[in-house]
Amino acid sequence: MASSMGSPDWSSRCDDLRAPGVMNLIVSMIILVGMLISYLPQHWRIIARGTSEGISPYFVLLGVTSATSGFANILTLPQSRQDVACCQELDTFHCMAGLLGIAQLGAQWTCFALILVLFLVFFRYDDANVLIPDEEIRQDQPRWQTAVLVAGVCLVHGLVVIVITAILAAVVPQALSGWANALGLMAALLAAIQYLPQIYTTYHLKHIGSLSIPMMCMQTPGGLLFAGSLFVRLGWAGWSSWGIFLLSAVMQGILLAMAIYYELQRTNWTNMERDGDQSSDVIASGYGTDNDHSNRQEIDALDETQPLLRPGGKGSPRRDHDETHRTQ
Repeated sequence: MASSMGSPDWSSRCDDLRAPGVMNLIVSMIILVGMLISYLPQHWRIIARGTSEGISPYFVLLGVTSATSGFANILTLPQSRQDVACCQELDTFHCMAGLLGIAQLGAQWTCFALILVLFLVFFRYDDANVLIPDEEIRQDQPRWQTAVLVAGVCLVHGLVVIVITAILAAVVPQALSGWANALGLMAALLAAIQYLPQIYTTYHLKHIGSLSIPMMCMQTPGGLLFAGSLFVRLGWAGWSSWGIFLLSAVMQGILLAMAIYYELQRTNWTNMERDGDQSSDVIASGYGTDNDHSNRQEIDALDETQPLLRPGGKGSPRRDHDETHRTQ
């Protein structure tokens, strides 16, 4: 009886995948490609600077564990399991189109896991390709024990999720739906607080360090678009999936606003210092610009007001005598 009741739903789901909405398919493809591209500036910035300075280790920890929970969540949702099962009846194109939602979360997890790897590889400040003040190296660099702890917790969390999911799938598959919701709730909670450590770190440093503004510029609106795409695909029943990205987009928007503010502030301060240095050079050299011409005019005017017969002044007999003597 249960099988006959479940069969129509299965067939209906597979029929939906045979005729995917063109617009939803295009949007899903754009999101997948855009997600992969959006993380590249962050990866490159860490590599180019040769340091992960400015990136909070707890931001990386929460990001990886949230991505792991989110990826496991969509893999264990009933709709996703039906999509995977339907691939036995569908051709390659329709199967891939039906699994785009899973591919998107898989790509997101892979990209954030790579940030963790780069964070560990480029952890040391003193090997950086950029100049970092010694006081920042002493005061603001996380300890190596913290980096090892972050990597260990991420690894253990991933293994625990895999083991529990495998046991439930083998022993009590009917419990997978509840486990999926638990994973989704865990991912949403981690995503909700994911950006808090990074917001604090950026506020404390007053600069962005190795944090990438282009990445956040792409991901903040992209997160809202991604949440909408998952909502269309999964509906209200998939709240635990699309809710993750809605929360992340809001928090990331706050961090983006802070990063842009500090970067503009730093740029303005640099320009002011450069202008000040140029003005000092102009005054010291006394020639070469319009200001120099004005300075020369002021000096000439001062000479014109000096008494002609003042010692050393224009027309001074002693000065004329000395100059005549030197020329002889």
